[in-house]
Amino acid sequence: MIRSTDRLRALDRRWERDTYGTMSYREALARYSALWAEARTLRDDLGQGWEDELEPALAIARAVNGLPPA
Repeated sequence: MIRSTDRLRALDRRWERDTYGTMSYREALARYSALWAEARTLRDDLGQGWEDELEPALAIARAVNGLPPA
């Protein structure tokens, strides 16, 4: 297992800065779109039914904050 050290974190930050630091918004959006399309190719139901998955988390948040159940 690789332990996270200061040197490794600095290397990661430098790599991210060198890789993404000069990327424009348009380029970043194109990369995101390509990654999303690839994810949908691998799993075609991705992004569907997210509202149903959110309901239990909302119920817990309402209970923790002392709000009525619905």
